Amino acid sequence: MTERLPFFVYGTLRPGGRNHAFLYGRVLTCVPARLPDAVLYDGPGYPYAVRAPGAGPVHGDLVTARPETYRRLLADLDHLEEYVPGDPRSLYLRVARDVVREDGTTTPAWVYVAAPPLAARLRATATPLRSGAWLTPAPPGAPRTP
Repeated sequence: MTERLPFFVYGTLRPGGRNHAFLYGRVLTCVPARLPDAVLYDGPGYPYAVRAPGAGPVHGDLVTARPETYRRLLADLDHLEEYVPGDPRSLYLRVARDVVREDGTTTPAWVYVAAPPLAARLRATATPLRSGAWLTPAPPGAPRTP
């Protein structure tokens, strides 16, 4: 069994993103957080986080799944991100990384980052998003999970 970590989301799954409703009813919390030592690149339709020691942070949200939905949510997120463990065609890898909550505490979380061949291509040809945020935060009162 995969360790039951929360998920750090930084793209379409964030509040205001086109896939945020995918999380409704499946999570306990969705709170702002940041991923240090990473940069964010704007891809066609979605972003990619790339490890970059000393850089960042990437801004996103820490999502904690409901225990009864965890396995299915993990499988569905892998599918949504087109991540297949060991498949060299995957654009993303799911990795455990420390993320920082708003109060400054850290916690390990699953993060979908650009797979090594894509990360190398992005580093060589793309410009990182200086803000570290792909979407602007949802306005106060906007719908958020759970």
